[in-house]
Amino acid sequence: MGDKVRFLVVDDHPIFRHGVKALIESEPRYHVAAEAGSVSEAQAVLRTLTPDVALVDLSLEGRSGLDLLRILRDEYPTVKVLVVSIHDEAVYADRALKAGAMGYLMKHAAGTVLKEAVRTILGGKVWVSPEFRERLLESYRAPRFEPEHSQVSLLSDRELEILEHLGRGYGLKEIAEMIHVTAKTVGTHQEHIKRKLSIENTADLRRFAIRWVSSA
Repeated sequence: MGDKVRFLVVDDHPIFRHGVKALIESEPRYHVAAEAGSVSEAQAVLRTLTPDVALVDLSLEGRSGLDLLRILRDEYPTVKVLVVSIHDEAVYADRALKAGAMGYLMKHAAGTVLKEAVRTILGGKVWVSPEFRERLLESYRAPRFEPEHSQVSLLSDRELEILEHLGRGYGLKEIAEMIHVTAKTVGTHQEHIKRKLSIENTADLRRFAIRWVSSA
């Protein structure tokens, strides 16, 4: 095992972790040394194991995967991190990269793309999809002022996550189950979002969220 590339897979769905493990270990020199379903579980693993690569989802029980990215960046800088998430890369990739990730991959990507992303970050380069890369280049070629996106930048990572779920049509209880908090907590975040975006009521917030998600 000493010569193998060691992986830590962090995702709150055991079935997904099992599938990723099988895919990763189809490469003879790769080995999934540990799995975790939350930030606290990952921290417990990291106290005894420093992997070469961490595959991290953003939606975890309790604390966000973005929190784990910052922990890895600050305390385990040698670990190369690839985010593998259901969240839209147009919304989250930039935040993930700024938090310390070396790549961002959507969960619906093919297994061959996951392997390509792993090879890229192991080579010391950043991996994002061709679509996101083109979006970045376009933003440099023709910078535009987008007031709604500017406003959204005021939100915390958790508030941004909730705004996206609202824009996709989920209710407070559904969102609470998805991000593993109480509906009351989601409601509190929703009030903070309305205040930061200068939106008076929940109906207007939902309309804003739907418009924002569709334009991402």
